[in-house]
Amino acid sequence: MPTARSSVPHTAPSSAAIARQAEGAIVLDGVDKWYGTVHVLKSVSLSVSNGEKVVVCGPSGSGKSTLIRCINGLERHQNGRISVEGVEVVDRTLRQIRREVGMVFQSFNLFPHLTILQNCMLAPMESRKLSREEARDRSIEYLSRVHISEQADKYPAQLSGGQQQRAAIARALCMQPRIMLFDEPTSALDPEMISEVLDTMMELAASGMTMVCVTHEMGFAQKVADRVVFMDEGAIAEVGPPDQLFNSPSSERLALFLRRILSH
Repeated sequence: MPTARSSVPHTAPSSAAIARQAEGAIVLDGVDKWYGTVHVLKSVSLSVSNGEKVVVCGPSGSGKSTLIRCINGLERHQNGRISVEGVEVVDRTLRQIRREVGMVFQSFNLFPHLTILQNCMLAPMESRKLSREEARDRSIEYLSRVHISEQADKYPAQLSGGQQQRAAIARALCMQPRIMLFDEPTSALDPEMISEVLDTMMELAASGMTMVCVTHEMGFAQKVADRVVFMDEGAIAEVGPPDQLFNSPSSERLALFLRRILSH
């Protein structure tokens, strides 16, 4: 439809919106993090574009989970700058950022005394101020999206691990975030349950959601990721498309890591 002759007035984007678009969905610039004397993140810089899917991998203790937890302020970085859609991650902005950034953890973190439906309804009612009816409708919608709507009235202990993790994904989606973070979402699952969670994540990726996922599931990375970030000893060692990193690693350290991961 032609826009030049449209009678609808054109509203110029705000300077803040332009900055967000230019800067990217997530930007880390020279980020350092210490736990006491242990330097966990070492001058980490990374930019994630809107709609991009980034997989972060690396050996245990390389800083992967700390990196992703710093993005939504669960861990506080000491040096450098992190911004989410143009908003810097500092104490006063954490509530605002967490409304737009969903996170799924290794452990499911569902409230055991609430049903799956109640778990999903809670945050939209508290943070988004939805009515109970609106929150219920939205929760059913997202439980259906992850294919467990029939489990809505059960308690977490009545579900399998894979079902609980899908419930955790639905709960995060009920806030309708623009960005999703995953911190090794399949590491606590039995092997036969991993595929159902990865399938759910693949469907989410296909919808255009901006995603950053810490995982050792290299098959998932090859199918879904736009870029793979390899971390080692608190720093980003290599970044590139999955085909490039997996087939032509630049360092022996990455080659060794891949051999160990892919041999399992």
